[in-house]
Amino acid sequence: MFQRVLIANRGEIACRVIRTCRRLGIHTIAVFSEADKDAQHVRLADEAWPIGGPRPDESYLRGDAIIEVAKKTSAQAIHPGYGFLSENTGFSRACKEAGIVFIGPDPESIEAMGSKAAAKRLMSKHDVPLVPGYDGDDQNNARLAEQAHKIGYPLIIKPSAGGGGKGMQIVRGDEEFPDALATAQRVAKASFGDASMLLERYIEHPRHIEFQVFGDRHGNVIHVDERECSAQRRYQKVLEETPSPFLDAERRTAMGAAAVAAAKAVNYVGAGTVEFIVGPQGDFHFMEMNTRLQVEHPVTEMTHGIDLVEWQLRIADGEALPLTQEQVRSHGHAIEVRLYAEDPDHGFLPSSGKLTRLTLPQPSAHVRLDGGVIEGDTVTIFYDPMIAKLIVWDTDRPSALQRVRGALAACEIIGPKSNVAFLERLVRHPAVIEHRIDTGYLDRHLDEFVAGETQPETSVVFAAAVAALLRDERHAAGDAADPHSPWNEADAWRIGHAGKRIAAFSVGGQRHEIEARGHAGNYQLQTDDAKRVITHARWDGETLGARFDGEARRFDARADASRVLLHDANGIRWRFERLPAFAWETSDAAAGSQIAAPMPGRIVLVKARAGDKVEAGQELLVMEAMKMELSLKAPRAGTIDALSAAAGDFVEADAVLVRFAE
Repeated sequence: MFQRVLIANRGEIACRVIRTCRRLGIHTIAVFSEADKDAQHVRLADEAWPIGGPRPDESYLRGDAIIEVAKKTSAQAIHPGYGFLSENTGFSRACKEAGIVFIGPDPESIEAMGSKAAAKRLMSKHDVPLVPGYDGDDQNNARLAEQAHKIGYPLIIKPSAGGGGKGMQIVRGDEEFPDALATAQRVAKASFGDASMLLERYIEHPRHIEFQVFGDRHGNVIHVDERECSAQRRYQKVLEETPSPFLDAERRTAMGAAAVAAAKAVNYVGAGTVEFIVGPQGDFHFMEMNTRLQVEHPVTEMTHGIDLVEWQLRIADGEALPLTQEQVRSHGHAIEVRLYAEDPDHGFLPSSGKLTRLTLPQPSAHVRLDGGVIEGDTVTIFYDPMIAKLIVWDTDRPSALQRVRGALAACEIIGPKSNVAFLERLVRHPAVIEHRIDTGYLDRHLDEFVAGETQPETSVVFAAAVAALLRDERHAAGDAADPHSPWNEADAWRIGHAGKRIAAFSVGGQRHEIEARGHAGNYQLQTDDAKRVITHARWDGETLGARFDGEARRFDARADASRVLLHDANGIRWRFERLPAFAWETSDAAAGSQIAAPMPGRIVLVKARAGDKVEAGQELLVMEAMKMELSLKAPRAGTIDALSAAAGDFVEADAVLVRFAE
């Protein structure tokens, strides 16, 4: 076994590889950018070396710098993780030439599967089912339009060199094709350096099911069953599970055999994933092969009792696969969701900032957490905004779903915005529970999964007020020199009549104000349109129990001086930001008169000029930030007075980019 391994990655995957290496007694070497000098993977590794600036192309994409560190530190092998250089043929070949083992497939295998078009042509020779389409070398726009018409609509445009859904466009008619093609080509060129496209017939309401494959240098290739990844938003996976609730034994066997055939076609060595698109009737078609470990690999590990990173290390060192196909056995059901710093209520805009609080469930036999940050760390603008992966296991799917609901309820992320509430709605949605979700369901029904402008019921607002009151009373008593002194009571008592306190909150931008009389768990609460008598209220810091007009109610509730986090009877998360008791009206003269950068990023496209008359909602600029494109649109109809950004400019958050004439 290797004695010294360099991990050419960052974040949660680097930390995950380090953990396995440490268990096996392997010395780990990390690399880091300027932005990651205090990152967790740097702290976890046995040693860590700087490799450049904060942008990926200045650091984690610099294969020469990484190999130089490997030579200096006498690393015998490099583990690329996923993303960055994990599927880079040139880097794999450079490692080989430097006498360093690349823990992944041979460069020839990466090259064969790196182009979706070439991969499809290869698969057709090995009887792997394919979707009708065009993958030719002639990339003239007129030729592509002609082929699109011939294939028929709807169809999907895919960057040939791409991955992760970047640049993919669904087109439903000839008139839409030119603009969609231009968008796909622009994103592909920026993301992959290659604007080549392939066209495929778009299968309506498909499922996305992938098979984990593994090969060694002794001629053995097996699959380790499937993962269903149909819950997606804009081609980005948000929930993965195994086994697939859609597959029966016969279809699983057929798809597994096709996956193994695909891997054998390129003499595959190491961990890989063969991805299929599956129609509503069960017909399946090869989509692509990812020649690396996948983000969702932990669900396979939890249901099969294996460590896929250990397999990677052993096979790269020349060992044979530890199991035959007949020995592969799955037990129970596992589900993974990804906790991201993003704002689902505002188009899933990536978020950044310091994690002032990061509370996650305790790991156990049923709950696993793969993360790359801890409380106090900062989610930067330069990389994917993942905070952690939450993976649960139980004996069957309903039990696993309940496990993930409980685990999500225990999460609290303060600092950047997060998608926890969105995930909680997702795992309770009937389409997920009844396993009838397809890859486009979330995009078609997104309003069912995000809170938007939805406001909580009055009883939930009152429950938040009770939690806040009890918290304040406990805090006042705890800080007092004599907690029994009447001068230290926090009940607003006064001579002549019961004292009044005001609890004020903001939810979704709307102010809620509650008048409260009473103390110690017995209150009269009132808003402009409702009253409640609350008695016998008790709060232990996590759970609130009380009688609301005599009816016993229970809520999961956490409270501090700034906010109350509460789950209602349906398990829906509500976050109440505490406000001053008295508020004054404010106005913003600039509202609707300018466009500001929502976060730091780079301007990639400017579609208007000073003096242009524009309509409300018209796209004016396209910005790239945190590995995604953001469309900045006119807030109202009017005339542009000035633009202060050009294509290629890097802008800071809140920088004014467009001003409108009065």
